[in-house]
Amino acid sequence: MSSYIAKPSEIERKWYVIDAEGKTLGRICTEAAMILRGKRKPTYTPFLDCGDYVIIVNAEKVQVTGKKATDKIYKHHSLYPGGLKEISFEKLQAKDPEEIIRHAVKGMMPKGPLGRQMYKKLKVYAGPDHKHAAQKPEVLDI
Repeated sequence: MSSYIAKPSEIERKWYVIDAEGKTLGRICTEAAMILRGKRKPTYTPFLDCGDYVIIVNAEKVQVTGKKATDKIYKHHSLYPGGLKEISFEKLQAKDPEEIIRHAVKGMMPKGPLGRQMYKKLKVYAGPDHKHAAQKPEVLDI
């Protein structure tokens, strides 16, 4: 008996909305990554993008546990000498709350072209409104 392998033409994509208000960052992002990869579907195929679209709203109200709010540091480098930039969780949440969720989900996706293709199906919004009502997304409780 051979394993089932989905064909790209057979893949059906749904849209899901996750409300991040009062939820823990890691819990939301792991669930979003699983949906983006398609691991919740019985037709999951590791080498194909068979995941669904995920919309995360209220990103500004996401929470972290412990002292991460003050101690967690996000770093990136400009590739110039002395170009290391650091920003704390609190400051990044005030400046660009969507980037916190994008950064966490991107780290959970596979590395390479397939992971980048899956990651493009993530839509993050700081407030409660989103512009994807025409797709009729399902509300997902976590």
